[in-house]
Amino acid sequence: MQGNQCCCHEQLMMIRQRLIYIYFAGTGLALFWIFVNFGTWCEDNSDYLELEKKKVQLLQQKTDTQRLEIDVLKRLNDDTKLDLTRAEKKLNSLVINNNKDIPVIYLITPTHGRLEQKADLTRLSYTLRLVPNIHWIIVEDLSRKSDLVTNFLANCKLPYTHLFVATPDNYKLKEKDPNWLKPRGVLQRNKGLQWLRNQTGVTGVVYFADDDNTYDLRIFEEMRYTQRVSVWPVGLVGDLKYESPKLRNKKVVGWHTYWKPERKFAMDMAGFAINARLLLEHPRAEFRMTAGRGNLESDLLTQLGVEWSDLEPRAEDCTKVLVWHTRTEKSSLKNEGKMKTYYNTSSDINIEV
Repeated sequence: MQGNQCCCHEQLMMIRQRLIYIYFAGTGLALFWIFVNFGTWCEDNSDYLELEKKKVQLLQQKTDTQRLEIDVLKRLNDDTKLDLTRAEKKLNSLVINNNKDIPVIYLITPTHGRLEQKADLTRLSYTLRLVPNIHWIIVEDLSRKSDLVTNFLANCKLPYTHLFVATPDNYKLKEKDPNWLKPRGVLQRNKGLQWLRNQTGVTGVVYFADDDNTYDLRIFEEMRYTQRVSVWPVGLVGDLKYESPKLRNKKVVGWHTYWKPERKFAMDMAGFAINARLLLEHPRAEFRMTAGRGNLESDLLTQLGVEWSDLEPRAEDCTKVLVWHTRTEKSSLKNEGKMKTYYNTSSDINIEV
């Protein structure tokens, strides 16, 4: 019995030794397999990393190349801007020299402060930029020059003179007054005339250009060679499609207008231009507050000693409308208050409109 137990014990010991051997052998094989395959993985991973590194290097090279190209383009852009500026100055110089032989047009524009003022002046300035050899005289209805008009003129790229004179309160229109109730722009136009008369060697043509009218470029060439007073139709005025001189044999014989056609010169401010010499010859001629409704133009021309026979019809014998007495619609700001009430915000007062 005891012999059998010893035999069993020896067998168990042998089995245990074999298991231990198998364990270590298996572990060794596993480690060997891991070592062999890990070496392969490392080798494969190294190739992958090398490939990615090359990709990064290529991208970096492309980025550097693009940066260099951008720098070159920036320099080219700067050089082009400089060349353009030089060419523009040269062109302006050539234009000025070429335009010395054509008469100057002096445009006198009265303007008053309102929400739409800058928009109207901007629109007019872009028209005037296309007209050669002009001088823009802007006269504000204020006791001083406003920042808005001062800044606007500084950037308008036009020869200009900036003046100001305030209309007395008793001659100003009230909020709900119709436009025709009181004469407008009287003192401002006179200020422009005064400036012209104070200059030396003034020659050319004078035209009273309201800031909200609409002008075909051809009207300026029509008036440029005015000998005394040139005239033409004006569209959208006097509650008519147009007002115009009436002609017979190319001479003015009357006026196509509804409002007081018996006026000697029954036409709109936009419908005539005057040779500057005529204004200089009559230094006291000016627009008068006392001229009466719709009579400013006629009163001035009468003071200048003008007769119908002096008038020079333009615009294809007054058959073409090249200027319109347009008016900019007054803007509504009713939602400004609502913005404050409902959203507790409002338009930035520092943003110039």
